[in-house]
Amino acid sequence: MKRKLIGLLPLTLGLITLNACSNTKEEVLEIVETTLSPLVKLEKAELTTFTHEIRVQGNVETDKDILIHAEMGGLITAIKVKEGQVVRAGQTIATIDASILNSNAEELKTQLEYAEYILSKQEELQTRGVGSEFDYETAKNQVNALKTRISSLAIQQEKAIIKAPFTGVIDNVFARTGQMAGPSSPVVRLVNNKQVDIVATISEKHIPNVKVGTPIRVSFPNYSDTSLQLTITNVGNYIEPTNRTFRIMASINNNSLLLPNMLAEVAITDLNVKEGLVVSSKSLLKNQNNINFIYTAIKKGDGFTVSPVNVEVIEKFNGKALLKPGSIKPGVMVVTEGAKGIAEGDIVRIN
Repeated sequence: MKRKLIGLLPLTLGLITLNACSNTKEEVLEIVETTLSPLVKLEKAELTTFTHEIRVQGNVETDKDILIHAEMGGLITAIKVKEGQVVRAGQTIATIDASILNSNAEELKTQLEYAEYILSKQEELQTRGVGSEFDYETAKNQVNALKTRISSLAIQQEKAIIKAPFTGVIDNVFARTGQMAGPSSPVVRLVNNKQVDIVATISEKHIPNVKVGTPIRVSFPNYSDTSLQLTITNVGNYIEPTNRTFRIMASINNNSLLLPNMLAEVAITDLNVKEGLVVSSKSLLKNQNNINFIYTAIKKGDGFTVSPVNVEVIEKFNGKALLKPGSIKPGVMVVTEGAKGIAEGDIVRIN
């Protein structure tokens, strides 16, 4: 630095001599150094609270958001609901033409009546000891077979009536009366948002600090004035091999605001130090050996003398860096801006 100043000395001395002929050479050098000293910004290293957060993007999910399909094919004879309508569990949503099933059921009932009549006659013969055991067992088997077929047909008839599996709101009606229903075509979408979950994926390196019961703060890009304080209710037991992450979940009961698939921003406090050595993150530099260091400044005349100090960084967050205790003393002035243009022993001025 002084070699650069001496190179400019003849010109500067000539200018200064015009205004201060009585100055000594040492005084002039001091004036020149002060005039040409680099401008920097300084901040004190403090013992203060330091908090670090993991911030990830999450999603609102619910297990009660489903597309309801018909379990059997057939002509839709009626749609019993409208969009926005609240339905109860078991309430009829739509019906499918089951006339063939009903006809088959009546036919089987007629056959069952005749089979039961034959069985009763075989039982009378067995009572008098003149009946054939083979004929009796055949009649008995026929009755049981028809009862089983009627029971199976009744199950199929029930599937012709599409019912709500849980209480919710009809969000969308896809089918229309007169259309053909089938397992591949949804009839309605049924949603219940009373209980939703905030789900996010986090890097596996945070596993030691994330557990069931860990508090989190959740905000929403589309609700800038809404922030929720929740606790984690489930931590995944599987690491996704493609991106080395695991899932976390926090449940919200009695929800009336959030919708499934809404974006969420999840913040998890994984480090909270009540009294730590904290400096500005802008003060951190790296030397050729990739070691973190900062410039400390000591008052000298109208300026400050700077010197580099190697430090160990524990964590950085929100423009602040937590240093290992003993790196520097609390209250020391640290260069936060202009550090890249200075060297050890330089005299600097405050910008």
